[in-house]
Amino acid sequence: MPVSHSLSLVGRGGGLAGQHLSHMSGLFITFEGGEGSGKSTQIRLLAARLQAGGRDVLVTREPGGTPEAEAIRALLVSGDVARWTPTSEALLNYAAREQHLEQVIRPALAAGQTVLCDRFMDSTRAYQGYAGGCPPGFIDALEQSVVGSTRPGLTLIFDLDPAIGLARARSRGDHQAEDRYERKGLAFHQSLRQGFLEIQRQDPQRCRLIDAAQAVDSVADQVWSAVAGVL
Repeated sequence: MPVSHSLSLVGRGGGLAGQHLSHMSGLFITFEGGEGSGKSTQIRLLAARLQAGGRDVLVTREPGGTPEAEAIRALLVSGDVARWTPTSEALLNYAAREQHLEQVIRPALAAGQTVLCDRFMDSTRAYQGYAGGCPPGFIDALEQSVVGSTRPGLTLIFDLDPAIGLARARSRGDHQAEDRYERKGLAFHQSLRQGFLEIQRQDPQRCRLIDAAQAVDSVADQVWSAVAGVL
C-alpha cells in the first residue's frame, strides 16, 4: 500500500469547479483527533471534493509518509503498551516527521500541491504531551527545530467521546495490528481528548473543532465549511 499518493486532479464539475484553484500556491491541512474519530474517511471525501475543483492533492499520514517513517510507525503502533516512554515516543515521531517533511511535504507544498495529512505535530503534543506526560518544553523544542515554519494553514480537530471512538476503532478488523494506543485504556483517551481541546483553545485561528459524533455527511459539511474559509 502506498504511504502517500498524489491525486491527478482535473475539473469535473461540481464542488469547486470554476473557481480556478489550480493557480494557487500549496496549502497544508492536517487532520487530528482521537482513535476512531473518522479522520481517514473525511480526508478521502475532502480530497475528492478538492479534486472536482482542479486542485493537485497529496494525501499522506503520520507517523509515516516515507518508507523510513513507515518503519518507525510500526515501532510505535504495535507491541506492548509500555514498550516506550512518552519521551521516546516523541523522539520517534519527530524522527519520522523530519523524513516526511524533507522528502514529501515540503516538496509538495513548493510544487503548489494541497497536502492533506492524517495527523501531524498536534498529535505528538496531545498523545505524548497532554496524555503521556512528556514535558511541553521538550515538545516545543522538537517542534521548533523540525517543523519550523512548515506549520499547517488549517488543522481540523475531530472531537468525539473516547468510548465511542474506541468502539469504532476496535470494530475495524484491518487495523488490529496497529492497536497499541487503543489498548492504553479509557483514562488515557479521555486525557487525550482534553489535550486536543486545549490545543484548539490555544490556537483557534489555525485549529477548527469538528463534531465527529455526527453522520458522515454532516461531518463532511463541517469540514468543507472550515476548508472553504482558507481557500
